[in-house]
Amino acid sequence: MRMPRRMCACPAHPAASGQALLLSKPLGTGALFAAHMRRAVAGPHVASALKGMLTSNDAAAKCLLRHGATSCTDVTGFGLLGHLVEMAKASNARVAVRLDAVPLLPGALECVQRGIFSSLQPANLRLKRAVSNEAAALSHPAYPLLFDPQTAGGLLASVPAAQAQACVAELRRLGYEAAAVVGEVTEVLPDEAACALSLVDIVLD
Repeated sequence: MRMPRRMCACPAHPAASGQALLLSKPLGTGALFAAHMRRAVAGPHVASALKGMLTSNDAAAKCLLRHGATSCTDVTGFGLLGHLVEMAKASNARVAVRLDAVPLLPGALECVQRGIFSSLQPANLRLKRAVSNEAAALSHPAYPLLFDPQTAGGLLASVPAAQAQACVAELRRLGYEAAAVVGEVTEVLPDEAACALSLVDIVLD
C-alpha cells in the first residue's frame, strides 16, 4: 500500500529517540459507523463519534507545536498503525505502542468483539507486517482498532518526554478529552536499517 508523504507534517524535524507519542482523539469511527449501518450500535455511541469528528484539529496542532512536537500526522483512513508506520519510516525510528493507553470511542471495542469492522479494515491489515510481536498482540481485544480507518480522526505526534504530560493536560483543557500518551520512540535506526519491516512494538500491560 502506497501512502502519501504529505501525512508526515514535519519531515525536516523527525521523531527522536525517547520522545513520547501523543494521540489527541480516540479511535473507532470505522467500526462504529459500520455498526450504525447495521443498526447494531447505541445512539449515544454514534453521537460521541460525531462530536469528535466535528472537533477541529487546529487547536490541537497549535498545542502540540507549543510543547515541542517534532513530527505529526493526522489519523485518517490508514488507521493509527498505518499513519504511525509512515511517521516511523520518515524518521528512521522504531516505536512502541501501549495498547492499554490507546483511547477508544465508547462502543468501538464492543463492535470489533462482535466482528463488526469497516469495509476498509482488510486493506489496512496488510500493515500488520510492521508489528514485531503481532502474535502476542492478537491476544489484546483492542488490537484490531489499531487498523480501524478513521474519519476526521485526531493527531498523532512525537513530543519531548518532559513535555508530554503538560501537553496532554492542555489538550484536555482545549476539549480533546481523550488525549493521551500512547507510546514512545524507542530508537532511531541507522540508515542501513531504515527499511526494516518491523518498526512497531506492541506493549501489552
